[in-house]
Amino acid sequence: MRYYPIYVNLHGKRCLVVGAGQVGRRKIATLAECGAAEILVIDLAPADPACAEIFAHPAVAFACRPFAASDLDGRFLVIASTDNEALNWEISRECSARGILCNIVDQPEKCSFIVPALYTQGELTVAISTGGGSPALARKIRQGLGEFLGSEYGALLLLMSRLRPMVLGLGLGSPANSAIFKALVNSPLLEALERGDAGAAEAILRDILPDALHGEAAGLVSGALGHAGA
Repeated sequence: MRYYPIYVNLHGKRCLVVGAGQVGRRKIATLAECGAAEILVIDLAPADPACAEIFAHPAVAFACRPFAASDLDGRFLVIASTDNEALNWEISRECSARGILCNIVDQPEKCSFIVPALYTQGELTVAISTGGGSPALARKIRQGLGEFLGSEYGALLLLMSRLRPMVLGLGLGSPANSAIFKALVNSPLLEALERGDAGAAEAILRDILPDALHGEAAGLVSGALGHAGA
């Protein structure tokens, strides 16, 4: 099977996690970080006191009881991380019947979506998937990305994200905007940020940006270098 890669907006969405073991808690934390409005967590064992911070998140509601089909009502996305094969199949079938996105951890045959290995740096997220064929290889590739993508990439992304509305606000039109953004990412700006060379980075911005934005160069570079040094 070839999976369709997609990034999902969870803001305002209600999610369910069945199983609050070590893997389940990682899933809960990621859902919370991505802004899910509500995360109902169900487990037969009481919440681990060592993970009180996760369960104290305002979006998380923990229930120490068995799963019930009614727990799926109104859910946008469901993750199950249990060692109960019958329960995993039940959740998978119920979600399929209701058209709910469902992931059964490490069991792709029961899933409507799989979760890739993720490399994150600030707002930069790189997803790696082997189509469920080898999660271990996906993790190895993720580690390699961590060695290749230094903090300068996160710094450049921050600079570009702050610059983008400024450029669009000039009303130059799509072709001109695209040319500016392409010139910036293909310039030596990344290398200047890697060196921490504020002067060179500012000079590159002023060389490429329209005159109206030259006054923003110092602030943009300062913010980006502050991120890289964080």
